[in-house]
Amino acid sequence: MQSKSRPLDDISNFLTNAAGALKGVGDEVKAMSRSQAEKFIADMDLVSRDEHEVLKARLDKALAEIEALKKAKSPKPAAKKSASTKKPASTKKTVSAAKEGSAKKSATARAGAKKPASTKSNKSS
Repeated sequence: MQSKSRPLDDISNFLTNAAGALKGVGDEVKAMSRSQAEKFIADMDLVSRDEHEVLKARLDKALAEIEALKKAKSPKPAAKKSASTKKPASTKKTVSAAKEGSAKKSATARAGAKKPASTKSNKSS
C-alpha cells in the first residue's frame, strides 16, 4: 500500500533537488564574491602585518625619543614657571591699580579734549 500518491512524491523530489541546486548556487556566489573581494584588496596595495609591526616599532621608538628630549628641555621652563606663579598674586594689585590709573587718565583725556574744543569756539567767535 502506498500512503502517498505518485504526483506528490514527484513534487517532493523536485523541491528537494531544487533546494540542493539553490544551495550549490549560493555556495558558488559566495566563492565568487570572496574571490572578487580578495582581488580588490590585492589591488589596493595594503600594508602587510609584518610591515605594520615594523612601522609601529619605529613610531614607538621615535615617540620615546621625543619624550626624552622634552624631559631634557623641561627643567629650564620649570624654573620660570615657579617664578611666574608668584607674580600673578602681586600683579593682581597692580592690575586693579592700573585700571584705576587708566580710568583717571581717560577722564583727564576727556576733560582735556573738551578744553581745546571750547577754546577754539571762543577764538572763532
